[in-house]
Formats: sequence, structure tokens, C-alpha cells
Amino acid sequence: MNVYTTDKIRNVVLLGHGGAGKTSLLEAMAYLTGITSRLGSVADGTTLSDFDKEEQNRKFSINTSMAPIIWNDCKINVLDTPGYFDFIGEVEEAVAAADAAIIVVNGKNGVEVGTQKAWELCEKYHLPRMFYVSNMDFDNASYRKIVETLTDLYGKKIAPMYLPIRENEKFVGYVNVVKQRARRYVDKQNKVECEIPDYLKDYLANYRDTMLESVAETSEAFMDRYFNGEEFTEAEIVSALKANVSTCDMVPVTMGASVNLQGIMILLDDIISYFPSPLERQIAGVSLKSNEVFQADYDFSKAKSAFVWKTIVDPFIGKYSMIKVASGSIRPDDMLFDTENQNEFRAGKLYVFEGSRPVEVSELMAGDIGALSKLDVDTRDSISTKASPVQYGKFEISTPYTYKKYVAVTKGEEDKAAQGLSKLAQEDQTLLVVNDAENHQTLLYGIGDQQLDVAASKLLNKYKVKIVLEKPAVAFRETIRKTSDVDSKYKKQSGGHGQYGHVKMKFEPSGDLEKPYVFEQIVVGGSVPKNYFPAVEKGIAESVLKGPMAGYPVVGVKAILYDGSYHPVDSSEQAFKTAASMAFKKGFMEAGPVLLEPIASLKVTAPDKYTGDIMGDLNKRRGRVLGMNPDHKGNTIVEADVPQSELYGYCTALRSITGGAGSFEYTFARYEQAPADVQEKEIEARAEEAAK
Repeated sequence: MNVYTTDKIRNVVLLGHGGAGKTSLLEAMAYLTGITSRLGSVADGTTLSDFDKEEQNRKFSINTSMAPIIWNDCKINVLDTPGYFDFIGEVEEAVAAADAAIIVVNGKNGVEVGTQKAWELCEKYHLPRMFYVSNMDFDNASYRKIVETLTDLYGKKIAPMYLPIRENEKFVGYVNVVKQRARRYVDKQNKVECEIPDYLKDYLANYRDTMLESVAETSEAFMDRYFNGEEFTEAEIVSALKANVSTCDMVPVTMGASVNLQGIMILLDDIISYFPSPLERQIAGVSLKSNEVFQADYDFSKAKSAFVWKTIVDPFIGKYSMIKVASGSIRPDDMLFDTENQNEFRAGKLYVFEGSRPVEVSELMAGDIGALSKLDVDTRDSISTKASPVQYGKFEISTPYTYKKYVAVTKGEEDKAAQGLSKLAQEDQTLLVVNDAENHQTLLYGIGDQQLDVAASKLLNKYKVKIVLEKPAVAFRETIRKTSDVDSKYKKQSGGHGQYGHVKMKFEPSGDLEKPYVFEQIVVGGSVPKNYFPAVEKGIAESVLKGPMAGYPVVGVKAILYDGSYHPVDSSEQAFKTAASMAFKKGFMEAGPVLLEPIASLKVTAPDKYTGDIMGDLNKRRGRVLGMNPDHKGNTIVEADVPQSELYGYCTALRSITGGAGSFEYTFARYEQAPADVQEKEIEARAEEAAK
């Protein structure tokens, strides 16, 4: 593959709701530009970008995939992202590497939640964008309705560039708003000029007026000409539109039918005409030598630097680190430096990916996207040279809050499962494996249940380890609410030296649930020698690890040793430790024992219209709503305290309530006494588990 200079590069991410047509769009681009020799299908599992077995089986994208589309002597690096919300980490990685976005809207389904989330992501990263309305060949596709909805949502920024020509409910051509000319398709790739239909002339006039207003606002001279009724040339309009698109002041709307290859060439032309090259974007890091800002800005003349935006780990093709070159250029065998772990390494071969196929290249210029293989670097690491080390800020990745316990089906494969999941987590930054030693379980965290199911399936297919996902145990605690006074004697005679330890102890709430226990001794008269005090405390320390009620850790107990007795021959540290343990178990159960459950501080963000349903659901989950605040973007932020155990399955429930528009986050807040029915149920469950 040829080497392309920075001004000839466009990095474009495809965003949108699941099923909008992103993969089909990339497939059409790849076919038209000769990457593939036949047009693949999502339904048949034959597309360039959905090459993973899971994607082919499930009929939707799971991973971000890439293809370099060569068009008009330019290289368009197209990043096809998943539309389902569970795989948002893949989307965030791709957005970090892109310089512009195409938000794909299904012409049949219209603007969906995923469309709006894509817009919000573009706003967050100030990413130039355009809308592509897909499936225009469908009978019930409504381009006009989508434009109206987008205008209602985002105002005058929305600029339709084309109007569809339909005859007998068929998509047969289009009107170019900039050129004010119409074209009719004669076959899948060719078109001829035709008359503008009368029914489109009013819409054309309205759309063009809106566009010219935007053009006029780019300069005072243009504004004067506009008010004087002067016409702008086509070149002036295109130049002004490009400026407005680059600053996110205008968002073009285009359209097509990917399966019929209609509108694809026009879209490729528009990408090159209106989207910025990396030269027009900015990126800055910190020079670790001078501690000053390193303004890289995809400048070829500056020192080499790049960042890793994605990692691919595959048992068959190996590990690839996807990079975007931020400055200079990278060639095979360059000596590079990972500023994260202070490793210097040789670059080796360079690649670009055409779907699953790595294609070797001789150089990656500033602003280009490619891959390095078999390196000890991680996603979001910065790469530069040892002579000029540069550190770039890490882009944000969503925090996973959904988790399940996982268990290897075959005994002895726990390590193999952990290694496989670790490799999957290298690829997907929102997938985390956490060892919960307290509850003797290993947890798998993700954005949603579907992502966890896919991870388990990938583990089986790629690494031949089968795991089952189960409801996780919750970290309850045990404590006391009353006081008790016990007399505990441990006496054992078995020939020779016996065992003798005798303690009298009081137990009461310590008032501090952060600490397991507080130990005091107020023994007078030497009834228990001082040298046995540590043994008594050790007996308490071991006992609080596993409480008498249900085997959960104990917190907030004050143990007071006030009397006892000893034997000059038979007493020992072990005997007093045992006596203290016996005293604790008896005293704890006599002091009003209760189970404490963890409480989470939950924050739910969702459109205002769903607030009532969200609060109703939280009440069912024993939640206490603490407040509701508007975010001034049409959403309400509901804050509540909810028992941790009641948050199991909340991701799925919230999506059901809000149609996927709601999001949530939580942090551990404190422990509170669980209701009697919850305590009883938990104690029974633990007893049954222990009996197995």
C-alpha cells in the first residue's frame, strides 16, 4: 500500500444505533474501492468488518474494525464501531483515533437513542460530523422526517445536502442542494442528469436558504453579499461549508442505499471535500524532558510520537497494537519508547488492517492509523523516542458497573480462564476481572449483561475454556446491637500437661463500623496474667473474620476482658486463644446480632420523562431517593441510596425503562442494618451453602 501524506488522510468513525447500517456502509465502500471482490452481507456473516465468529453468529458488530478506503488519491481510514450500548468502550477507543464522524441513521427506523448518544459523544470530543441516512431503498424510509427530527433536536446546524427522488415508492435518484442539479441512477454505480421534480422545488429552496445563511455567517464580506442578494459560487459554498463542518457549526445530512451502492461515491467525495485532514486538528502532550507542552498537531517535521488507541489479542494472529501517529513518521525498525513503562523497543513491521487482514506498509505518516505487532504496550500508552519522550493524556473509557460471578466448568481450569479473560480485557478496556477474596469468588465486570455473555462465549471459542456466569454473593457484615457478659472456660486433660484457659468478657457495640473490633482489658489482681492478653486478642481477631451468624466478617464490636483464671501448669497461649474464641461466639449471639448490608450511592441520568418510572423502580429495590437535579440538557439526575444486593440486573432494567437512554453509576457508601426478612433469607442461604 502507498504511503499517504497527512493532508491526504481522513480518519472517520462510523457511529449510530445498533442495526443502523454502519457495517453495510463500510462494506459498500470497500467493494466500490476494490478492497473486496464481492459485496458481503451482515445477515450472511460475510462482511469485511464483522469477521469475528461472535459477530457472525449474533449478526451485529462487537469490535471496532478498520479499513483504509482509497478514493481520489486520498486515504480514508474508516473505523466501524458497534452500535449496541454494551460495547461503548470500543466506540470510545475509535472516537479517540478519529478526526471526524459519520452518524448513520436507519432511514426506516429514524432517529434512535443510539443516534443521540453518538451526537453527544461527538459534542464531547468536538468532532466534526455528518449524518448518513441509510436504507433509502426501503419503501417506508423517510429522509424528510429524519431531517425534521434532527433539526428539532439540534437546530440550524443541520444542513441537508441532498433530497431523494422517489418514484413508485422506489429510490431512483437525488437532488444536490449545493449544485441545484438532479441525478437519476441508471444502475448500481452510474447516474445521469435529470429534471428536478416539481414536488421537491419548495424543499430545495428552503434547504438551500438555510445553507446559504450558514455560508454567509463565515465572514462579514459574505454576509454583505448575502443581504445584497448576490449569488455565491459553488467553490465559495464548498469552502465555507468545509470551514463550518470543521468547527462543528454545520452538520451535513446525506443519504444512500448501501446494499444497492447508491450514494456511496457521493459520500466518499463529501468526506474528502468537507471533513478535515489531521493537519487541521490539534493534539498536545507533555515533553517529559522539559515538562512543557508538546504541541504535536500531526506535524510531520516534529519528533516521532504516537498513542495506542486499541489492542487486538488473538490466539491465531497474535497481538497488535493499533496506533495513531501524532507527529513525525514511523518506519519499520525505528527505535521507539513507551513512556508508560519506560521500555525502549524496535518497531518491527508496520501494518494497516483491512478488516481482519493485516497489510504491511513501509511508513506511517503523522495523522495516519496503523498497527505494530507483538509489543509489550497497552491501550492508551504513549509512544515516542527515548531522546524526545512525550506523554499524551489518556482518553476516557466508561466505567463498568455490571458484574457477575464466574466459575470454570472444569475443575483445574481456573488459571486458564483467568489468562483468557485477561487477554480479552486487553482488547476491551471496559471488561475487568476482579478477585473478591472476601466472598471467595471471582467477578467479571462489564457495561452490560450482553457484553459479559459475549466474553464467556469468546473465552470458549478462542481459548477453549468454558465458564458459567452466576449471581454474585454480596459482602454482608455482622455486628451487635446490645451488650452481653459471658464466662468461658476451656479445659482439657489428656495425660501429661492439659489445657486450661478461663476468661470473663463483655461484648458491646464499639460504634465504629470501619473497624472489626476494639479490644480492652481491665483485669485486676492478676486473675489472667498479662502474658496471655495477646492470646485473648488473637482469639478475638480470628473470630471476627467469620461471624457466628452467617459466616460474614464482623465489624463494630468491642470486647472487654475483665476477669478469668489460669492454671500454673496447664495454661497456655493456645488455651486462652481458644477460650476467647468460645467467649466471642457465645457473647456475640447473646448481644443482639444483626446482618449489615452494603449501601450504594446511586446516580441515574435519564430524560426527564422517565423520572417517575425510575423512582418507582428504585422504591421496589428498597432505594431511598435523596434528590433530583436537572442537567440542563433535557435530563434529570436522580440520586438515591440503594442496597447493593438490589442493584443486580439494574442495567437491563434501566435500559428497559428508558429505551436505552438512561445511564447510571454508583459508589459504596456505608453499611446499614438489613431488614429482618433479608437477614433471615441470607442466613438460610448461607446455611444451605455450607451444608453442600
